[in-house]
Amino acid sequence: MKKKNLYIVAALFLAGSLGSCSKAFLEVKPEDSIVDANFYQTSDQVLAGSAPLYNKVWFDYNDKASHGIGDARGGVLFSGSYQIDNIQMKTTSVTPEVSASWQSFFNVVAQSNSLIINVEKYSGAGVPENVKQHAIAEARFMRGLAYSFLVENWGPVPIITDNSGSLLDTSITRNTVESVWQFILRDLRFASENLPASPVQKGRLTKWAAEGMLAKMYLVRSGVGQTGTRNQKDLDSAKILAQDVITNSGASLMQNYDDLFLMKNNNNQESLFALQWKYDGDWGTQNSVQAYLAFDPSITGFGDGWGGDIGASMYIMSMYENFDKRRKSTFMFPGDHYTNIHQGVPDPNDAKKTIEVLLDVPVRSKDENQIQYGARAWTKKYVVGRPSDNDGKVLQQRTEINTYMLRLADVYLVLAEAILGNNNSTSDATALQFFNAVHQRAGLDPKTAITADDIFKERFLEFAMEGQAWYQIVQLHYYNPTKAVQILNSQDRGSYRIYPNELTNATSWKIQSDQKATYPVSEANFYLPIPSTEMTMAPNLAKPPVPYQF
Repeated sequence: MKKKNLYIVAALFLAGSLGSCSKAFLEVKPEDSIVDANFYQTSDQVLAGSAPLYNKVWFDYNDKASHGIGDARGGVLFSGSYQIDNIQMKTTSVTPEVSASWQSFFNVVAQSNSLIINVEKYSGAGVPENVKQHAIAEARFMRGLAYSFLVENWGPVPIITDNSGSLLDTSITRNTVESVWQFILRDLRFASENLPASPVQKGRLTKWAAEGMLAKMYLVRSGVGQTGTRNQKDLDSAKILAQDVITNSGASLMQNYDDLFLMKNNNNQESLFALQWKYDGDWGTQNSVQAYLAFDPSITGFGDGWGGDIGASMYIMSMYENFDKRRKSTFMFPGDHYTNIHQGVPDPNDAKKTIEVLLDVPVRSKDENQIQYGARAWTKKYVVGRPSDNDGKVLQQRTEINTYMLRLADVYLVLAEAILGNNNSTSDATALQFFNAVHQRAGLDPKTAITADDIFKERFLEFAMEGQAWYQIVQLHYYNPTKAVQILNSQDRGSYRIYPNELTNATSWKIQSDQKATYPVSEANFYLPIPSTEMTMAPNLAKPPVPYQF
């Protein structure tokens, strides 16, 4: 997709949307001849109009910015070369992930706005009202979610509901943080009231996805404008909504954490909402993250696999308890063995060929004085391996593993945190039940009481490399900025070496810091700078924000 400025992303996407919804809704290629005035004549066409909302408009964020901002800025990652601005908290207006994120989120907004307007304006007489409302609800869910990323990254941002007049409009200004959060909740509330309990097609949104996201957003909004404590009314809303999802959605946790990240388990029982990708579709409809995170081309089968210099930070490695199953599913330590990923290695009998062997994460030597390559804790999550590991559904820079945007585990922790509320700790049976369901799946002993720090740590480990860490800290910063700054200032993001007790099937590791590295953080670090190109096009973005007129 050609890059566009915010103010020239008008109602153009749907003219080239997916053509039919009778099959799986990502299966049919776009038909460029479709135009707004004659497209929305059947239920299939109306539903097809929302298909790009599940992948293409999110692509620029998912590609590198999700882990660059969501994980690197949150303290999950270390690198000597990749995502350095974000890891060192020196993100600027020209850091690539800033413009990619801004562009992607406002593309989601523009696409959503266009769909809402076009469905209302052009739908044929034979399209049932519930189908129209379904498409509009999908659009409002996506728009609300995009605005949650925008407000958490940039604070006051412009609320736009009609892009058709924004082509050269330099009068658009930012709206207050409180206004944006009210807008988000309104969009998600509409979605929860107009989406069906069961998906019309696998991977489509449901009312449970909307309710779960709404619960999470109420939890976040409970801290906005607060000092030290959170708004109890918002906490209560989060609790009620989360309980409804848990009780009535039919969703359940996957028994094995590692199974969440196998491509064959897309749209599983725990997934409430995930971006839907196709490995062999048009550019921007695929999941490209394996290319940047896999440590070597030998495990992708192609010329990508550029992640040899990126891995877990010392900070997050210090958080893992012994036997936490999530570590191996998230980061590859030297000597780890994986039965679901193969590696292409030279054929000892033919120098021109390679053979596939089950992956043992390489390490040069057990000798601490010699070990160099292989000492990184490389990324495992969203690294799925070669075509042969995935029924052929892998190409260079292309897989179709879903990107989780909301899992049931998240809703469990929302409920536990909403019950804890402003208390120092809780032994509430419901809070413990759902906290421990997540905690024990990781192989850890149950707790008899939990604190805010316990939930913070659980979230950090449960969702590492799912683009959530930075937002977790931003959400804390809303009501406890001192603690949020302290966390960031204390995170060790320096280099290290890992020594396994065995070269294959290791069972213990010694992690040795080369040099501790912390990076100073202040209040100024909590809002990303607006991309410089946007400030040039719309100088009013520099003016003080104003309340949105609902």
